[in-house]
Amino acid sequence: MVDYMKGFFAKIKEKFGVGSEVLDEAEEEGYVELDTSSAEEKAKITVRPFVIEDFEAIKPILDVLREGHTIALVNIKPLKDRDLVELKRAINKLKKTCDAIEGDIAGFGDNWIAAVPSFARIHRRKKEEAKKEEVSEVSSYGE
Repeated sequence: MVDYMKGFFAKIKEKFGVGSEVLDEAEEEGYVELDTSSAEEKAKITVRPFVIEDFEAIKPILDVLREGHTIALVNIKPLKDRDLVELKRAINKLKKTCDAIEGDIAGFGDNWIAAVPSFARIHRRKKEEAKKEEVSEVSSYGE
């Protein structure tokens, strides 16, 4: 075996303790076969609903977005009915956080916002597509 491989395995033995069976096998054969079946499961994505009743209610939303494994569906109706200034403040904070984590945020309907981390994007129709669909829907009803 090549001398640099022996030196490499000797350094690993020093770090992890002398007498490791895996390291002895690796030193003899020149490679180690790892059991990947016991590896941790990949992180799953969670779609989680939230309700904003006041500005303080955005903190848990910001926390899960920063973790990066949650898509937040946010009902803004309670705050919208109570205080529009506070609602704008909350939405701006959500936008800044989405920008910072390279995520995306968009409203859908009058009372909902979707905020996603960097692994996802929210589909937006182009204005031309929306106009074509509206025209085709109207003309198909006239026939």
